[in-house]
Amino acid sequence: MMKKNHLVPELFLRMLNRVCSRKRLIILCPIVIISSLILAGSFGCSSNHNQALRDWMNDNGKIKVLSTTRQINDLVSEIGGPRIDSWTLIQGALDPHSYEMVKGDGEKIDRADIIFYNGLGLEHGASLSASIVSSNRAFSMGEWIQIYHPDQLLYIGQAIDPHIWMDISLWRQASIGILDRLIQFDPDGAEEYRERANVLWARMDRVHEEIRELLLGIASERRYFVTSHDAFQYFTRAYLKEGNEQNWADRFAAPEGLAPDGQLSPVDIQRILDFLQLHRVSVLFAESNVSRDSLSKIAISAREWGFQVKICDEPLYADAMDCRLHYLEMMSHNARTIAKNLEMQ
Repeated sequence: MMKKNHLVPELFLRMLNRVCSRKRLIILCPIVIISSLILAGSFGCSSNHNQALRDWMNDNGKIKVLSTTRQINDLVSEIGGPRIDSWTLIQGALDPHSYEMVKGDGEKIDRADIIFYNGLGLEHGASLSASIVSSNRAFSMGEWIQIYHPDQLLYIGQAIDPHIWMDISLWRQASIGILDRLIQFDPDGAEEYRERANVLWARMDRVHEEIRELLLGIASERRYFVTSHDAFQYFTRAYLKEGNEQNWADRFAAPEGLAPDGQLSPVDIQRILDFLQLHRVSVLFAESNVSRDSLSKIAISAREWGFQVKICDEPLYADAMDCRLHYLEMMSHNARTIAKNLEMQ
């Protein structure tokens, strides 16, 4: 993990001085300060980005592995270890649902010896989907689950829910495909890959059980929640379901569908308001890369109905991740944030 750079880039300091030195623009100073600090945090995650990419593109005798998302890359990096060079295509807060290829992406795809992608319709941007699906070097985590654990896939309407990483135990099963593909490409590293995978799987098993214990410790009547879009269905089944509970899916609701688009209808708002009132839910969970506009509309409508609903200050991570967090840390963060707020209702 890159060490976070706490220094504000010189560019923003210069801008700050110019703006704040003019009395007629003094009101903008707090805005510039806040914006600069936010950008500085992002800078800390990407300050070595260009050099790291150049290193990845260069020949160094290692297997070049490209993953579409960080949720995949974190597992690839741990299993592959020093025998591989790994890179994530869709970085930061970019939405994998709608991601379209930009300049340089074609070169990354061509450079990769192995490409791992989620599949199941997640990366459905036309240019990216066409480039990956047609490649014989690409491996779909979702298709691995579809072949070996089809009964574990969830649907919304007729569409497969692609957010399989939101259940650590299911993502663990998908990671067997990573191990299999790496060994197939590099048989000499088989023993090392297996050893590293076993260490990773033990950690995944432990975190999975910790999250289950934490969330099932919340009273059943409080174990209902609302997020920005339909990314937490697998999470709900894995961590909020009580025993053989048949109606576990009723514990979760979202105003937007599998791919967030921000287009809410009055029917969508009414559905969430009914859910909030029925289950006495008073907190909405925003996601890091999804606009809060939909949740704000719901909170305003709820107040008009006469009950108070707030939006949680801490974002949840689903499609995108905080660059400072490992996948398992992301899942733990989500669990702690949900647990803390549900217990306070």
